[in-house]
Amino acid sequence: MTTPRAARLTACAAVIVLTAGCGAAGDVAKSVNTSEDTTSSSPSTPTDSTETTDTAPGTLPEGFGDGPEGEGIDRFYNQEVAWSACGGGDDCADIWVPLDYDDPDGQAITVKAKRQPAADQSNKQGSLLINPGGPGGSGIDYLGFIDLDSSITDVYDVIGFDPRGVATSTPVDCISDAELDAYVASDPTPDNDAEVQDFQDIWKNYTDGCVENSGPLLEHVSTVEVASDMDVIRQVVGDDKLSYFGASYGTYIGATYAGLFPDKVGRMVLDGAVDPESEPRTNAINQAAGFDVALTAYLEDCIAQGSCPLGDSVDTAKNNLVELFRQLDRNPLPTSGDREVTEGLAFYGVIVPLYRRDTWSFLTQALREAVDGQGDTLLLLADAYTERQPDGSYPTNSLEVQSAVNCLDHPENETLEEIESNGDDFTAKAPVFGKSAMWWPYACSNWPVQPTEEQPAFSASGAAPIVVVGTTRDPATPYEQSIKLAEELDSGVLLSRDGDGHTAYGAGNTCIDEAINTYLAEGTPPPDGKEC
Repeated sequence: MTTPRAARLTACAAVIVLTAGCGAAGDVAKSVNTSEDTTSSSPSTPTDSTETTDTAPGTLPEGFGDGPEGEGIDRFYNQEVAWSACGGGDDCADIWVPLDYDDPDGQAITVKAKRQPAADQSNKQGSLLINPGGPGGSGIDYLGFIDLDSSITDVYDVIGFDPRGVATSTPVDCISDAELDAYVASDPTPDNDAEVQDFQDIWKNYTDGCVENSGPLLEHVSTVEVASDMDVIRQVVGDDKLSYFGASYGTYIGATYAGLFPDKVGRMVLDGAVDPESEPRTNAINQAAGFDVALTAYLEDCIAQGSCPLGDSVDTAKNNLVELFRQLDRNPLPTSGDREVTEGLAFYGVIVPLYRRDTWSFLTQALREAVDGQGDTLLLLADAYTERQPDGSYPTNSLEVQSAVNCLDHPENETLEEIESNGDDFTAKAPVFGKSAMWWPYACSNWPVQPTEEQPAFSASGAAPIVVVGTTRDPATPYEQSIKLAEELDSGVLLSRDGDGHTAYGAGNTCIDEAINTYLAEGTPPPDGKEC
């Protein structure tokens, strides 16, 4: 979970869910236009955009306040929360949490939550909190598209929440939409002094904007603080134990909660796990390698289908994709509009279909067009990943949240010289994506604020069984991370899916779905090591 690029690869794959089943590039565009999900974005030098920020230097961004009445942390745990109808039978609330848990009498911020009441209120077991990943994924949006089994929704109030800094909660803000456009399109593989300088300038512009526009919130969006917010939510909804379903980075939130509050863990599922104890650089290398593994699986299928646009062997296809990225670094692809597909945009266009096997056909179409000199479908896929709308807007702030969270969770200190000299470590394990991934540590090595929270003991001694789910060819959270997290948790139970794509629940594997449904609804975990 590093940036500028890697952090954006661990986001929830909901955009891909929304595009699944569409038949052409135009359908992808329609799906993007109606997207309800969140993801991420990129840096650049200032543009002549007419956008202005809402926050002057030195003032508090929107969403800060005095908080509930009372003193100390008890005022948050004892607050009266006003839930109100917000459409579709759901209700919504703003929940106060302390900006800084070390100063609970200081400034407060809000966390927005949306609740889908249990269908069978007479047999309700409590609440199930959900998070889709990111960092930066909106749990409120997730509530709208996650397809939980009726055995779960009958007996739980399902609550999606936007973590602090995200979307409708008190939000992080960094740069304008026009600057995000330039950031996403920027060069991910600087290979001369001028390009390295541009890379540094782009990142400095980005971080300067975060400091100016986010105020003190920028220091307080760590996963430890998000997990602490979840315990406030648990209390105000009246649950003695926290039941939770987290996907992707949402597994990190769950594991952190378990480490902080092991005696409060109820039924917890962590799908597509992040290893919280992994060193940032190791994690970056492994994540890039995970995308190479997923690419291999895609190419094998593409070649078997016949007429694969990159070649008739996996090695040839990978070499041709690397060459395509090189060409785009020099000469971006034209599109039917006024935007070009740079190497940076092509990177996202290639990555995003790897999240789900049923979207591989989009990648084949995009690559076929690219080989023929046209970039429209690659651009549509890149925009689907970043949630850029046709009017140039980014309706969520997920791109801006990711670095803010990751760099507090896992600060780094690699120098530019170390990054440039250690690139072989990345390309050895990830021949296609390693050249870009080697630059990911730069972001958190040059982040403007330092973490204030300590990581908990992830053994979570005394916690109830925690089901950790891994997919063998998961591109974003490699399977080995699920194995490690299940081992690190004293009560970890490993559930494995042999398959492609990011996360396992709802991906068409009945064995996985039944095991998770049974655990959440009845409390019986699957046998440790169960394979599906």
